[in-house]
Amino acid sequence: AALWGLPPQGGCSLSPQTRISCKDVPAETLYDVLHDTRYRSKWDSNMIETYDIGRLTVNADVGYYSWKCPSPLKNRDFVTLRSWLPLGNDYMIINYSVKHPKYPPRKDFVRAVSLQTGYLIKANGDGACILYYLTQVDPRGSLPKWVVNRVSQFVAPKAMKKIYKAGLKYPEWKRRHDPGYKPWVYPEQNTLPSVSLAELSVQHAESLENIDETGLPEEHLSTSDHEA
Repeated sequence: AALWGLPPQGGCSLSPQTRISCKDVPAETLYDVLHDTRYRSKWDSNMIETYDIGRLTVNADVGYYSWKCPSPLKNRDFVTLRSWLPLGNDYMIINYSVKHPKYPPRKDFVRAVSLQTGYLIKANGDGACILYYLTQVDPRGSLPKWVVNRVSQFVAPKAMKKIYKAGLKYPEWKRRHDPGYKPWVYPEQNTLPSVSLAELSVQHAESLENIDETGLPEEHLSTSDHEA
């Protein structure tokens, strides 16, 4: 996810912030793209798995997301509380990490922390918008300098371009996949189990495992599409 965030390097925070102008993609379409977990696998090549856990209110839920890191780094996952707010013709989505008793850290992932991540979608004339993204994430661990540089220079900007391209293709895809189903717009469609705020607590990075990956060399970087 994500008011804006992406990973700290051994205690210091890596915080890319980017914006992209999305011609021919209305703000409400991009808002749908960022919400629609069924569509995410079509554009997010870094995603391993994502699903909704439960709802807090009509505009807040808890979800799970696992992220494919470049080899030989270990893959990361998140449990986050996400909230969203339409602001006239603009939209905002933010998230931060929480602890849920039924979704503890898994042995096959490093549990990372979204300190705060956000998207701001601003309408920009007729049928266009500007997407702003800011993230501050602690990936838990001391990362090699080449990873920090790569994320700052390549990963976030390429991800923004993918979201834009996804926005161009979404209307046609949605027409063929339950076009009336948008629980983020129509809360009466939401069938997720209710989650009580009392079940959750803020996920503090210090309470999670901290691993040292600073010695991993760049030449062993996987050629998978992790940068896109």
